[in-house]
Amino acid sequence: MILRKASASSVLLALLAMGGDANAVITIPGKQIENLNRGAVAIQSPAGVFISWRQLATDAAGTTFNVYRGGVKLNGAPLDALNYTDASGTAAGSYAVRAVVGGVEQQGAEAGATWAQPYKAIPVQAPPAGTTPTGQAYTYEINDGAPADLDGDGSYEIVVKWQPTNAQDNSLSGYTGNTYLDAYKLDGTRMWRIDLGKNIRAGAHYTTFLAYDFDGDGQAEVMAKTADGTVDGQGVVIGSASADHRNSAGYILTGPEFLTVFNGLTGAAMKTVDYLPARGTVSSWGDSYGNRVDRFLGGVANLDGNRPSAIFSRGYYTRAVVAAWDWRDGALTSRWVFDTNVSGAAARGQGAHWFATGDVDGDGKDDIVYGAATIDSYGQFKYSTGLGHGDALHFGKFDPSRSGQQIYMVHETPSVYGATGSGMHDAATGALLWGASGSNADVGRGVCFDIDPNHAGEECWASRGGFRSATGALINATAPTAYMNFAAWWDGDLLREPMGGTSIDKFDPVTRTGSRIVDAALNGAASNNGTKATPVLSADLFGDWREEVVWRNSGNTELQVYSTTIPTATRINTLMHNPQYRTQVAGQNAGYNQPPHPSFYLGHGATSFPQDPVHIPYDGTGTVQAETAIVGGGTAAKTDRAGYRSTGFLTFPASGGSAEFGRINGGAGGAKTITIRYANGNPTPRTGVLRVNGVAQAVTFKITGGWTNWSTATATVNLAAGANNTLRFESTGQGLGNIDELIVP
Repeated sequence: MILRKASASSVLLALLAMGGDANAVITIPGKQIENLNRGAVAIQSPAGVFISWRQLATDAAGTTFNVYRGGVKLNGAPLDALNYTDASGTAAGSYAVRAVVGGVEQQGAEAGATWAQPYKAIPVQAPPAGTTPTGQAYTYEINDGAPADLDGDGSYEIVVKWQPTNAQDNSLSGYTGNTYLDAYKLDGTRMWRIDLGKNIRAGAHYTTFLAYDFDGDGQAEVMAKTADGTVDGQGVVIGSASADHRNSAGYILTGPEFLTVFNGLTGAAMKTVDYLPARGTVSSWGDSYGNRVDRFLGGVANLDGNRPSAIFSRGYYTRAVVAAWDWRDGALTSRWVFDTNVSGAAARGQGAHWFATGDVDGDGKDDIVYGAATIDSYGQFKYSTGLGHGDALHFGKFDPSRSGQQIYMVHETPSVYGATGSGMHDAATGALLWGASGSNADVGRGVCFDIDPNHAGEECWASRGGFRSATGALINATAPTAYMNFAAWWDGDLLREPMGGTSIDKFDPVTRTGSRIVDAALNGAASNNGTKATPVLSADLFGDWREEVVWRNSGNTELQVYSTTIPTATRINTLMHNPQYRTQVAGQNAGYNQPPHPSFYLGHGATSFPQDPVHIPYDGTGTVQAETAIVGGGTAAKTDRAGYRSTGFLTFPASGGSAEFGRINGGAGGAKTITIRYANGNPTPRTGVLRVNGVAQAVTFKITGGWTNWSTATATVNLAAGANNTLRFESTGQGLGNIDELIVP
């Protein structure tokens, strides 16, 4: 394959042998994203009712919006904004948002019931309490969560982990209760419950799970490490129901280990394989009692620059093994395994309690930032800073004055890190950009957020080493250590507001104190994971680009979802359509949870927010963008005629041109009428061939009065049952119209 750029929104892979056509190419428009809806939300606020909605990566340039209450439009001219405050609104009102594209109002997006309080309460159902073999009683607390579109409706559901109150750190012995995974709709409907069973020990380092659409069918799957006795969401047991592999200290150091893909809609186990990386000999990981062997992490990466892969790892204090998996067409296959015992020994002992994913070097493919070491998209060692293990790391665009992205990390062992207890290195090369002293101690916490507008880029600080600018300049010897874990884009500017426990504050760089914006404790909220005091989840879940925060209540009877009601004039695509941000959200629940960062600089002074090349996977029905076809014979994707939708349209030569669409879903089979959006500025109609599964029929494109005047034509085709139909357009002497998109019923 030859890789070359075709446009700002797509990548062309030249396939030198495709149906005998040396000119054939396949358009792969970037990394997979979710087909999200508008995500409109209405919240009662002191100023009235605040309505907010998403801007999608697939929105046409210049899209504006109208807001309706009870069917009555509230605004005058269409809004060039992503939020609106209805000063006379009440919680009894019902709201809808309608996009306006090219002056034409589109179908509306309902906001649902208006929130009458500052958060949305999602009722949850705790698992029953239990008792260990030694007689210790335990109950359950809501722990980490992950968003995923499990049913394909364009809205997120939330998968939450129930952790027993006797969950353990790996360094401590003791039996634990089982860990459960629940899926909830935002109205509190529980979709399913998975019991990981007695042979999966409970604790932050044992129970990473991934909720993501790995196969591109529009519905997310859930992947997790399983074992004998795991019970799926339909009550089916994986492995042996009676096996108990726990030793007298509560560790699980024998018995099979599995990796299971669960159906996101039903919780049913779809495929189970042996877990990689395998346990092997316990002592080969650094101790013999079971601490370092069971240090697990997980994440999601677009390793091929197009489709997501699941990443699961084991070990980081000494030996480190990282495995990449693909779930495609019902098969779970190992993509590659990186093992410091085999190659890349310099990555040994460099891992952190969390890893980040994203494109470190700008090649369009995601890499794995495994602490102080980075592994490339092919599973090969890329570099190591040699500064050793640490508890926290951040990967993003922190210094806007530099090209590429940066990685900020704290380190644990003075004899390894030397003079650099915390520091920033270049994501592409690993070169240290600056460092700060660790005072010869474990630097246990560290963050990078833009909270001070007086210094360009994002500020970084740790439990030691002071408060520093993105270039490493010391702003103040005393860091704001009250804020050492998470932050959220919350108010109307581009600064990120730091979080502490169950509160969100606005940092004042003059007084170096925070003023409270959100105090969820007043509503009974509680944080997770001890002194780390993290939320269940923080991400851009709905509404405009700013982030929601999900806490549990102290009684573990509900999730509380908080969303801002502060207006902003800034328009940014939903952060969930930034692939790096989205994959970091997917891995947020692993190990020592870390907040997500997009691949572009999002802070004070930012004026552009570049959208990475992305695509929504096609399920065989609905709208198909023409530029995603396999084209040949001189057919080309273009963007030089106004009025096209999405990322471009196709032009055809007079003869010999072709565009083939695969995976067309015929349902039960039979006749279907497809709609073709096209333009024909020629003075006469153009007729060519449409081949349906190889069978030719004529297709005619009538004149539209100009190449920027778009119209539609229809064609009735006979499709086979299932999703393996192909439609192929061919120019046979007259050329064809410029094709923009197809609609398959």
